Amino acid sequence: MKIRCPRCKGAAELFSDFTAVKCDGCDLDMSYGEYVRYVAHSDSTYSDILGDYTGSTSGQAAGTLDEWDAQDQS
Repeated sequence: MKIRCPRCKGAAELFSDFTAVKCDGCDLDMSYGEYVRYVAHSDSTYSDILGDYTGSTSGQAAGTLDEWDAQDQS
């Protein structure tokens, strides 16, 4: 599936099993989880996607980007 590359804004490829994102234009190569964090950190309007990615249910807060990073490191 084609998606917008967060680095060069060109077309990147999201693997059909959502395991990785690659862009030939700027040599971006990262896991989907890294992609989600990268996009969320780059543009605060997308920080709400962290709740969707972490599996939070409706009505629960996804937490801040700092909380997301702290959970990832533990």
